[in-house]
Amino acid sequence: MDEMNKPTINKELMHSNFLRQALRLAQSGLGRTGENPSVGCVIVKNGQIIATARTGDGGRPHAESLALAQAGENAAEATVYVSLEPCAHLGKTPACAQSLIDAKVAKVVFALSDPNPLVNGKGAAMLQQAGIEVITPLLSVEAYPTLTGFFRRMQENLPEINIKIASSLDGRIATGTGESNWITGELARRHVHLLRSRHDAILTGIGTILADDPMLNCRLDGLPSPVRVILDSQLRTPLNSQIAQTAKTYPTIIFSLSTDQHKRAELENLGIEIITLASLELKEIAQQLAKRGINRLLIEGGSQITSSAINANIAQQIYWYRAPLLMGADGLPVFIGDANLPLAKRARWKIQAKLSLGEDCLEIYDINRNLHNINNQENQENIE
Repeated sequence: MDEMNKPTINKELMHSNFLRQALRLAQSGLGRTGENPSVGCVIVKNGQIIATARTGDGGRPHAESLALAQAGENAAEATVYVSLEPCAHLGKTPACAQSLIDAKVAKVVFALSDPNPLVNGKGAAMLQQAGIEVITPLLSVEAYPTLTGFFRRMQENLPEINIKIASSLDGRIATGTGESNWITGELARRHVHLLRSRHDAILTGIGTILADDPMLNCRLDGLPSPVRVILDSQLRTPLNSQIAQTAKTYPTIIFSLSTDQHKRAELENLGIEIITLASLELKEIAQQLAKRGINRLLIEGGSQITSSAINANIAQQIYWYRAPLLMGADGLPVFIGDANLPLAKRARWKIQAKLSLGEDCLEIYDINRNLHNINNQENQENIE
């Protein structure tokens, strides 16, 4: 072939394509990896993928360890694509940066530096000191949504907080008589279960428990269920409710103001953990959950808890399932706001995506997605 006509290999595009595969692997682990972030790893040699992995269920083994085990000795001189900076500290498992050094890989490409103070640049430095080429940041804006919860927990002691709403076209979550089962169709409800599986915890109020007696689990085969969190100021959760009767199967926490020891003992005997606080302010509860390693929290409740989360400005996204029906002014509204607030001062959300689900529609809104704490300037000079 004429030298002038030889195809030019666009290294930036090549790196991006392989890294996107790592990002997709990371996304598949949401809700499964405990307090550790869900990370994807792809190992490539001579232009061919030789290993792929994501963080193991429960958070271990790490993605790099699993991928290196697949690649074996073939990892030497390979390029490793990983969605988050390899860890540099020795914990319950060896440091991934050291494992990559020991495997004699040639190059590591990753999207985002790890915000954990035990890592945060140390993994990259270890690799570079060992003579391994490091390319970062790359596709950081694309990588961030999967890692939002971990970043927020490390930087703000809060999980990523998302809100699920199911309503009529006119924004009602129940009729005037309180009927709400079912507003949306089967396909939309199945999608809600998928959404639950991708969160570490799901939070609702006692009003929803008393009105609907929900399970709040994921009922799709093979997918995990979130930790269930109930705000119940006076410990009114019925002992015969589905939540109480399944608490030994699905971890359940009640946050309460009550000091009633008898009620507490009855619920604890069913497997529910009771945490008594001085107030049930949502931000404080979210901080309590972050301390327990919850990276992603889904709020799924009535208008009061939804409104509280929006008014407190602590949520990142709304997953709004709309059914093609009208309920009228006597129906229960999605949101309880300040009627006196002028339009000019009301927040306008950015719609991220729309999805048809049978007769229903899912709209995903970004209401507080914060990108300023990531490496969102792609460093093109590092692409060689």
